[in-house]
Order: sequence, then structure tokens, then C-alpha cells
Amino acid sequence: MLSTQHTRLGASTTYLILGGASSFFFTLIVTVNLIYQQQVAHLNPLQLVLVGTVLETTAFFTQVPTGALADVYSRRLAVIIGIVLVGAGFLLEGAIARFSTILLAQVIWGVGITFVEGADSAWIADEIGDAPLGPLFVRASQIGQIASLVGIPLSVALASIRLNLPILLGGLLYLLLGVFLLIAMPEQGFKPAPREERSSWRAMADTTRAAARLIRRRPLLLTLLGVTVLFAMYSEGYDRLWMATLLTNFSFPALGTLKPVVWFGVIAAVSALLGIGGSELVRRWLDMTDHRRVAHTLLVLNALLCASVIAFGLAGNFWLALAAILAASVFRRMGGPVFHVWQTQSIENPQVRATVLSFNGQVDAFGQIAGGPVLGAIGTLVSLRAALVVAGSILAPALLLFVQAGRQVKTAQAPAEEVIVTAER
Repeated sequence: MLSTQHTRLGASTTYLILGGASSFFFTLIVTVNLIYQQQVAHLNPLQLVLVGTVLETTAFFTQVPTGALADVYSRRLAVIIGIVLVGAGFLLEGAIARFSTILLAQVIWGVGITFVEGADSAWIADEIGDAPLGPLFVRASQIGQIASLVGIPLSVALASIRLNLPILLGGLLYLLLGVFLLIAMPEQGFKPAPREERSSWRAMADTTRAAARLIRRRPLLLTLLGVTVLFAMYSEGYDRLWMATLLTNFSFPALGTLKPVVWFGVIAAVSALLGIGGSELVRRWLDMTDHRRVAHTLLVLNALLCASVIAFGLAGNFWLALAAILAASVFRRMGGPVFHVWQTQSIENPQVRATVLSFNGQVDAFGQIAGGPVLGAIGTLVSLRAALVVAGSILAPALLLFVQAGRQVKTAQAPAEEVIVTAER
């Protein structure tokens, strides 16, 4: 036991390694994943959509049970299991280029990612407390963006040899990360449910009900869940259609003898660099404990994001479209960690934190399932430009929710003790 403790790193360091490594591995895979599915597995457009639908449906049904498992047994264990499952899923996808196998792979790594989401944030909040969360989350976001920047050219280089190489390597690296976490990841702040209360499903059901009661009694949490579903509806359509919009509606300026597809690598790299700079501005300027200021900042960032997406849909030339894409990317990268910190800090009862965050993941999956096909239909039946304008417009109601959330901050910070007692009955 003592030797194991001596091999474990500090919680903050481990969290930064987890975030940076995960971003690097994920970028290594997803940079060429869609190309692999189209050119090697020969999936048609309907099958490509079904792959995403299976992934989001898996996330929808497993978010809360996996979050409850983390709250009842161990958040550290949940993160490790999740990382291993993500690696196994991608290894399966890269090894066998078949539609049925790729669908199974989405289920495996989809379950894995729901183990990690919520549990990682709840774990680090237990280990270091709420006060240092803001700077740490922003720093982790910056490291993740740097890691992604490194992963893009490596993925392209490996794919030029064989398209499934980045996917296989990424899956293997996820498995190795799971082994590293098993050795190095501490868990000293978490208090699991007493052994006599761990009647498996009953304990998880009780935790889930406690989390649901906490959300119902905290209007701020409900408002933030509303923001999550709107953002998910917009992002599913935007993320799947922005490349197609560029390819269909614009002529790419020549980059010497390089193919136009290189532009997508350039866009990804510039977006990452601008995102790193924007995140640093947020880290230095924004006091994450001032929730009213956080609400105002998110209101401004999301208004700019909404305008940028709509501007992309309406852009008449390549350079205007490129400027809108980069602006949308920067505002999204700046606002994401801030929103995540605010949501995590707003969950006063640490015993159900992972489960509440899993509710958020479930809402996100629901939004993507609901929004993606609608925006895809608009893109097919009307135009890709129209789909982007609608995607940006979906963000407009979120602005009203941020205004409402700013007004709810005082109420949300009021009688925390009463809510905690109620949630634990």
C-alpha cells in the first residue's frame, strides 16, 4: 500500500496529464476518422449519420448510471474504466472496417466516455476543492489545445501511410493511459458510500434520485441544463456541416502544389492557437468565483458565437467564411471551460456531483440527437447555408437563459445546507 501511494502523482498534475493526453489521442483519431469510415469502410451518408446516432444514443442511456456508479463506488475507478473502454472501442473500429463493427465500437467507446465525463470533474473537485478549479480547468483546456495542435500533423502523416494507423495508435495509447492512471491517480478526497449501503442498483438509484432532487431545487442548475441542450442542438449540426459547406460553396485559394484538403489542417491549427490565447485571457482576467461576472462573460461569448455561426452561413466569399469559422472556434473554446467550471461549482452536494454532471451529459446527448437530424434535413432539402443560419439561431434563446442564470446566482448560493439535507434523505 505504501509503495503504491509513493508512485502516485499530485491530483492537479494527474488531471492535466489526463486532459492533455486525452486531447492528443482523440485528435490523432478523429482527424481522419470520417475519412476512414468513408474510404475504407465505404459507409454511405445514411450510415455515417447512424454511426453518430448510435454514439449519442449510447451516451444518453448510460450517462446517469455511470455517473451514479462513480458517486457510489469510486470516481477514480470510473475514470480508469472509461479510458480503457474508449481505447478498446477505437481499436475495434480501426481493426475491422465494417459497418456493424463500427457501430459496436461506438457503443463501447460511448459507454467509456460516459464513465469519464462527470467523474473526472467530480474527482478533481474532491481532491483540490472548489476554489482552484477555475484556473486548473482553463489550464487543462490550454494544454489540451496544444496537444491537439501536435496531434493534427501526426495524424495526417500516419494516415498517409495507412488510414487506420492513427485510429489503432490512438486506441492503444488510451489503453496505456488507463494503466498509467491505475498507477499514478490518487483518490483521497472521495468518500464512497458505506459498504453496507452498496446494494448495487439500489445505491445507484438512491444517488440518482438525490441528484435529481438537487437539480429540481436549484433553478440555476435547471437553467444551465437548458443552455446545454441548446448548445448541443447547434453543435451537432454545425460540427457535421461546416466542412461540407466550405467544400460545396467556396473555392479554396491555392497553397502551392498542396491539395485543398490541407486547408482543413491549417484551419484546425490556427483555431487551436487562437483558442490557447483566448483561454489565457480568460484565465488571467476572469475571477471564476464571481458567478455574476461569469454569467456576464458567458453571455457575451455566446452572443459572439451566435453571430459568428450565422455570419458563416451568410458569407459570400472564402475569406469572410474563414474569419467567421475562426471566430466561432475561438469564442467556443473560451466559453467552454468557463461554463464547465460554473456548472461544477454550482453543485453544492459533493456526494452527487458526478451524477449531476452525468445528467448534463445526458441532456447534451438528447440535444445532439434532436438537433442533428433536423439541421441535416435542412442542409439536404434547403441548403447548407440555411442549416448553418438555423444552427446559429438556435443559440439565441441561450442568451436569455444566461441573463436568467445571472439573476439566479444569489438564490443558488443561499441555503445550501437545507438542500444537501433534503437530497440525502
